Amino acid sequence: MKKEQQLDLYYQMVLIRYAEERGAELYQAGKIGGFMHLYIGQEAVSTGLIAAREPRDRVITAYRDHGVAINCGVSVNEMMAELLGKVTGTSKGKGGSMHMASVEHNFWGGHAIVGGHLPVAAGLAIGDQYAENDNVTICMFGDGATNIGYFHEALNISKAWGLRVLWVCENNQYGMGTAVERASAVSDIRQKADGYAMKSAEVDGMDVMKVYEASKEAIAYVRKEGQPYFLELDTYRFRGHSMGDPERYRKAEEVKKWQAEDPIGIYNKYLLEKKIATRKQLDEIEARATEDVQKAVEFSESSPEPTMEDLFKNIYAD
Repeated sequence: MKKEQQLDLYYQMVLIRYAEERGAELYQAGKIGGFMHLYIGQEAVSTGLIAAREPRDRVITAYRDHGVAINCGVSVNEMMAELLGKVTGTSKGKGGSMHMASVEHNFWGGHAIVGGHLPVAAGLAIGDQYAENDNVTICMFGDGATNIGYFHEALNISKAWGLRVLWVCENNQYGMGTAVERASAVSDIRQKADGYAMKSAEVDGMDVMKVYEASKEAIAYVRKEGQPYFLELDTYRFRGHSMGDPERYRKAEEVKKWQAEDPIGIYNKYLLEKKIATRKQLDEIEARATEDVQKAVEFSESSPEPTMEDLFKNIYAD
């Protein structure tokens, strides 16, 4: 990966972190409604993963989707405006936090039903199979979704029909407030792929370069072999499951332990040690991200809300 690309990854990770922190502030101020699930702590996952794809490869994810949207190419202005329910948002203010999507950027959502998007991912791959191309569908989901019926149906059909799907489990150690060990008979999530004779790997999801290299290898395998692949990325969310989570299920010491391995801090250290960037360059990138987030907030707050007529648009295909 070129130096410029590596610095861009740092910008994206910092941009996501700052945007999420401002989003939390706006939510607490009552400017964002509904549920909101923050990606703070998991930035290395989608940043490394999506950097490894080609633009023609599809991305679909669950409800913790703000960072994924930005990594796919949705501007921070559009992402923030969607959070505030404005017409300038990527889903025109009608999707909100959990339903961001952009066909333009091959980003197929943002889905609120746990595991419900996995069969959709299989369907996207079936479409590409019919079109006789070798596009890859990247499907991201949490560890909790691996206990849902949709998970098993989707993995089974992807293997039985030879679909080009990269199944990516963002194992952040908790399904809502329940630890993996309590909810799943198999705590080593990647083992679940063995039941479908599917190749798999487990990677440190806090290290963006490790995620990138593993994702690049996995995508190449799926594209060349015409077979699905299962990638488990071990990560951790620093905030609660959603904004209303009192976090009574985990101790503060546990959170601090994971925060010591902050994905942004890990990458910052990597860039300095490898002499890819200087401290001044990284400071400038952080300042640019801060400015861009502030501009996005101003853009969003000054944007109009959807009208009553907008409720009836885009319901049916033209």
